[in-house]
Amino acid sequence: MSQAVRHLVVVLGDQLDLASSAFEGFDPRRDAVWMAEVPHEATQVWSTQPRIAVFLAAMRHFRDALRARGWRVEYRALGTHDHATLEAALAHDLAQLEPAKAIAVKPGEWRLAQSLPQVAADAGVMWAERPDLHFFCDPADFADWARGRPELRMEHFYRWIRRREGVLMDGAEPVGARWNFDADNRKAFGKTGPQGLPLPPAFPPDAVTVEVIALVQARFGEHPGDLSRFDWPLTREQALLALDDFIALRLPGFGRHQDAMWAGQPWLFHSLLSAAMNLKLLSPRTVVAAAVQAWRDGHAPLASVEGFVRQVIGWREYVRGVYWLRMPGFAQDNALDAQQPLPAFYWDARTHMACLRESLQQTLQLGYAHHIQRLMVTGLFAMLLGVAPAQIHAWYLAVYVDAVEWVELPNVLGMSQYADGGRMVSKPYVASGRYIQRMSNYCDGCRYDPGEALGERACPFTTLYWDFLMRHQRRFADHPRAGAQWRSLERWDADARVQIAARAEQIRRLLANQAAS
Repeated sequence: MSQAVRHLVVVLGDQLDLASSAFEGFDPRRDAVWMAEVPHEATQVWSTQPRIAVFLAAMRHFRDALRARGWRVEYRALGTHDHATLEAALAHDLAQLEPAKAIAVKPGEWRLAQSLPQVAADAGVMWAERPDLHFFCDPADFADWARGRPELRMEHFYRWIRRREGVLMDGAEPVGARWNFDADNRKAFGKTGPQGLPLPPAFPPDAVTVEVIALVQARFGEHPGDLSRFDWPLTREQALLALDDFIALRLPGFGRHQDAMWAGQPWLFHSLLSAAMNLKLLSPRTVVAAAVQAWRDGHAPLASVEGFVRQVIGWREYVRGVYWLRMPGFAQDNALDAQQPLPAFYWDARTHMACLRESLQQTLQLGYAHHIQRLMVTGLFAMLLGVAPAQIHAWYLAVYVDAVEWVELPNVLGMSQYADGGRMVSKPYVASGRYIQRMSNYCDGCRYDPGEALGERACPFTTLYWDFLMRHQRRFADHPRAGAQWRSLERWDADARVQIAARAEQIRRLLANQAAS
């Protein structure tokens, strides 16, 4: 083991920020950085191979960037130690290195925020926690904003943070005299589909990434996923290139088609920056500034820029604030008493439902799906079916390359599954198969008809949609924003309702048996 150090700077796999506050005062002559790869981080949820590879490859590139500065990095690679967890690896090295102090940015996951300081305390080492400067809004600031509010709505937070930060503001008013350009955005492609789509930049695996891919295939080969198309930005330099490419080629078309889906087109006009941002390779301030500058230069329309800024400065910051405000109880929320097991086809895409097959195949192959595929295809089906929130939460955390718990858990349990009973969103995001038909071409050639709830060609989304409305009628019938949707149940007579409920129960039993087997 190497000689003792003064300060040991602990860097986690989603803290790859060269400007991190943890490095303030770093003395290369006396201090060291500590990083570790452990199997538990890939197996606590059954992570797909692309997700594992993104984290490990990005960590190793970050290690090399620090060493290029002349910094000492105590890096524990898989296969070089026998510690299963971060806690065990850190405890061992604190005993060996005997630092006077361990320094870290606050972990982004509640579990590690509790356990790692305790490891240091048990070792008799001072734990110095520093703020995560990556974000616009600190959890304490969010808690101050939230205090006394009867409900926490993203739109209210979004306007507050834009005013505070001066983003897309004209004095005290939003530029364009509107906070929200949804009326101009969120359109389908139409029958001709997307035209002139620019391909995102390529990042072919270098020697470090090739080594990681081989390691993941050897050690986690039984995990789902495919590494043959692995192609993600893994360094800050690559992340900046990806940002420049998005601003130049896809941001102008982003707003109008941000919710549209099309078979065989995974990327469309999306930024593909979330993984780099969640690894902390790319600052949201840099991203937002670039998008706003594109509008100022006349390169991108205001509607597209506002729609993109809303995702970064609105939803991303908002869900982080909600996460830290409500953990750890948030993870146990199940307001709709959903108990169904996750269907087995979420892990292999073997389903006759074309929309789910397309979205799941893409997810398992690439580790990526855009927000509407997640919310209104995979997430919607899980909620309509009644999947236990903890199970669908674990699946989302396992399969996406950008999945870290602070952003994934609130989006799934709060926004997608309504498991928090409406603390995050005012009403559940529910729709029949008609929504998917309107926003994509997935239904073309599918064996199911999204307009049918009963019969041989009935779309399971549509059957389960009407069943969901019936099962939760008492809760939502008088809801000020959802009541009209529930009043649409009047179209069904008593006999039809019985048939829909019976067919929905048949679907649930069938999928539960498949999951059990």
